Amino acid sequence: MSACRHRYREYVDKTLMEADHKEAIGIAILVVVLLVSPIIIILVRNAAATIQLYAMNLSIKAKELKREKRKSDSLLFQMLPPSVAMQLKQTQQVPAELYEAVTIYFSDIVGFTEIAAECTPLEVVTFLNSIYRVFDERIECYDVYKVETIGDSYMVASGLPVKNGNQHISEIATMALDLLDASSVFRIPRAGDEFVQIRCGVHTGPVVAGIVGTKMPRYCLFGDTVNTASRMESTGEAQKIHITEEMHEALEQVGGFKTEHRGLIDVKGKGLMSTYWLTCKDGPVRAREEISWCADMQPVFLDHLKLHPPSNYKLPKRK
Repeated sequence: MSACRHRYREYVDKTLMEADHKEAIGIAILVVVLLVSPIIIILVRNAAATIQLYAMNLSIKAKELKREKRKSDSLLFQMLPPSVAMQLKQTQQVPAELYEAVTIYFSDIVGFTEIAAECTPLEVVTFLNSIYRVFDERIECYDVYKVETIGDSYMVASGLPVKNGNQHISEIATMALDLLDASSVFRIPRAGDEFVQIRCGVHTGPVVAGIVGTKMPRYCLFGDTVNTASRMESTGEAQKIHITEEMHEALEQVGGFKTEHRGLIDVKGKGLMSTYWLTCKDGPVRAREEISWCADMQPVFLDHLKLHPPSNYKLPKRK
């Protein structure tokens, strides 16, 4: 009996010791958890704050990326027609296309070689910039595409890359009269009260257009129509719009324009051609004061030179 009681006592003591041991372990674990929990909470809060900050910075960077993308797209759309630029971005190639009927405009400044010889390079750039910024603003009113400017030569086309029926004829004709009027408000630098005179040439017909080059790709036009329009400009006269017989007939079909027969002239590479002057358009004439504020604009890079001029650089004196 006593032996059985002794075994029970040993069993109970052992069970109590194990319970005390487990209780001690539980208390130790609880203490550790209580001590570690604030640290874990702080770490979690810091991690959440870091994730929030990262998400906010990511959102800001995404907005900046969209803004820069809009800037790059805007620049691309100034260099190429929007429809062509979108196709180039999507497919990386734009096949050449034949346009059956477009109208091409060329103009240049009379006596530009002499003007450039008498002026400094900076004066020449400022002079051309003031004129062509006005031209660029004026052509925004018409369904035309500015192809390029090379020196004092200004080339515009209508009817491509988006076809507009026969509207390209009246668009270029009206624009040519507008630019002719706009050009006459600019004074020639170092020439006193002499005003700028331009020569204009226009022709209508088929052309092939497509992207040329991979470095600074350009949307170029090719064909006899381009060459003939250029010949109309080079064989024209100051402050006149020289047009071909095809353009004259197209204007008669459209109506609303007045032309004057020039006669037969010998055109290089074309022989004798019957040509005309585009004299005016029926309807009100735009007020010249609209563009007079642009007559003395300087290139954007001059603003940077004024703020950070090189040590050996002097800005030109204003007259």
